[in-house]
Order: sequence, then C-alpha cells, then structure tokens
Amino acid sequence: MAPPPQPGWYPDPEGSAAHRYWDGTRWTDALSSAIPPASSTNARDDASAWAVMAHLSALLGMIVAMAFIGPLVVYLVKQDDPYVRRHATESLNFQLSFLLYAIVLGLVFVVGLLLVVGIIMIPLLLALGVLWFVLICIGAVKAGQGEEYRYPLTIRFVH
Repeated sequence: MAPPPQPGWYPDPEGSAAHRYWDGTRWTDALSSAIPPASSTNARDDASAWAVMAHLSALLGMIVAMAFIGPLVVYLVKQDDPYVRRHATESLNFQLSFLLYAIVLGLVFVVGLLLVVGIIMIPLLLALGVLWFVLICIGAVKAGQGEEYRYPLTIRFVH
C-alpha cells in the first residue's frame, strides 16, 4: 500500500474549484481559491522556512521591544506566497494584540502601584510573557510541519 501524500494544498476532492489542505492523515476544513497545488518539495520547504521565520522573528524583535517588526517584514517580503502570508498575518496580528495587552496591563500596573494594588499585576505580566513565548513556539512548529495555526486571544488587525 502506498504511503499517503505529503501535507499540503491539493485540488478539493469534493470537486469545488478551491484547494483543500491535506494534513498528512486527513482533509481539513481549510479551503482557498488562491493556493496552487505544491509544485515541488523545494518550494514547499522554502515556504515552510519563511512561515517558521514569521513566527520566530518576533523573538528577535522582542530584543528591541518591537516583536511585530519581524512578522511585518516577512509579511511584506513574501506576501505573494499564500501559505507564508497566512502565517505572517497570523503572527503579526498576534504580536500587535499582545503589544496592546502589555500596554494595558502595564498601565494598570502603574496605576495600581499608586493605589498599592499593583503588586498583583506582576504575576499577570509574567504569565503574559510566558504565554507569548509558548504560543510563538507552537506557531513555529506548526508552520514547520506545513500546518495552519491560529493564535488564541488574537485581534485580527490585518487580513
């Protein structure tokens, strides 16, 4: 018996004009009319590498407290590749959302310190940082495996 096809976008087996994503074991619900079938392993590997970079570049951007810069650069450079664009958009939206959450929690922390209640915010800020790091790692792993990933707690600023 032949092994199942590699994960990727294929013509929809249900006969629509769109492409459906095969995760290596089953057909997913993800459909797109903008995705051509994968033409070669090298192109797929290149797209996966860029998709992984869309997620991990946020870690580099955090050094200068602008984690959204890396995903934004990947989004602008590789927007012609639908797979990379989806991962870069997702990562960019996640980084912008978490920047907003951090600003709000930071302001609550400062105001709370003035009211001597801000000490409660320290564990929340630490938990937010750990959650941020873990979710980026999960997104990068999923991108490397050729899978789609949607971050939780994300506001969709960019589509």
